[in-house]
Amino acid sequence: MPQASASRRFHEAAEGLGLHPFPRPGGNASRAYTNEYGMQLGPCTYCGFCEWYGCYNYSKASPQTCVLDALYRQPNVEIRTDSNVMKVELSQDGKHATGVTYLDENLEEVFQPADLVLICAYSIHNVHLLLHSGIGTPYDPATGEGVVGRNYSYQMMGGTSCFFDDAEFKPFAGAGIEGTCVMDFGIEQIDFGREGFIGGSYLSVGLTNGQPIRSMPLPEGTPRWGAEWKQAIGQWYGKSLSIGSHGSNMSYRDCYLDLDPTYRDPFGRPLLRMTFDWKPNDIRMTQFMKRQTEALAEAMQPTSWNSSYKDENSHYDIRPYQTTHNVGGAIMGTDPATSAVNRYLQSWDVPNVWVSGASAFPQNIQFNPTGAVGALTYWMADALRDYIRDPRPMGEG
Repeated sequence: MPQASASRRFHEAAEGLGLHPFPRPGGNASRAYTNEYGMQLGPCTYCGFCEWYGCYNYSKASPQTCVLDALYRQPNVEIRTDSNVMKVELSQDGKHATGVTYLDENLEEVFQPADLVLICAYSIHNVHLLLHSGIGTPYDPATGEGVVGRNYSYQMMGGTSCFFDDAEFKPFAGAGIEGTCVMDFGIEQIDFGREGFIGGSYLSVGLTNGQPIRSMPLPEGTPRWGAEWKQAIGQWYGKSLSIGSHGSNMSYRDCYLDLDPTYRDPFGRPLLRMTFDWKPNDIRMTQFMKRQTEALAEAMQPTSWNSSYKDENSHYDIRPYQTTHNVGGAIMGTDPATSAVNRYLQSWDVPNVWVSGASAFPQNIQFNPTGAVGALTYWMADALRDYIRDPRPMGEG
């Protein structure tokens, strides 16, 4: 897809510093396309409302565009909307799932018998369902034992905003995946011993959306409301770009998910509790990335720039949006003592329960997990074909 002028400016500056910029990979269609399931995609029009919105043009390679409508047409598929699975029901010995209990659109409980249960919810909701259903041993941070809830990790973000008197970036013509990246400071490139941290980050510039209010960065010191704020918007709209650091986050023994002992949801179930904070390793990594982004900012010769990175006084705060790429909590592995699912995403303890999603990741290694989640889902589906012919614990076979 064509690169916007902000991305081209970043590309030139990165090359000038000896870095290796490349177009951000993404799943938007650059032209009309019909996939193997007969689903039609239109070419991306850079509408500026790509992030946070459904695509009216069917340009994004999302499951609802590329897979689900084909699935709905299968005669052996039934879709029950407005339903909320509350629990996976188990046999008396707890070693076999018998089905699920869900609430229908009238909030009435329905038991759905099943020979096979696939938990394919959002990563942390996967963990909640496993814990509430009693599938797998809950993780205990005091002893280090247990598997469900362990290895929760997130992402470490930061950025430097640059402002240019001479720019005309046209942010209203954006796409969620438009941009240029450098991986020279990614996990694969970092000398951990020399730099003093484990992890890494890719750096990128892209005009991804043109949303009013939310997408109007302003120079440091600008009032946040009132006449001067309006005047600054008029002056700087379309004249700024942000260098984003999309960093890794390691998992730690005391960062985990469990069932809250006090708070419950409207249906009486314990809420999922998250215990998490930034660690010195994360701060050292992101401060290293701050130095790299500021060097790139200086190379682009902006009128001004300002950075926003977490420091040693920072603590995790759920209120400002950062990312939604939570991983871990039901990780895959080769040892049932340290993983919730095997390499095929099959529960070690209840073999007719399979768990798909980013909950399988043991760390967050800087990238958004979506692509790998898709690959793991195909990997799981291939193994399921074998399992359906011969139901059994798949193990390492």
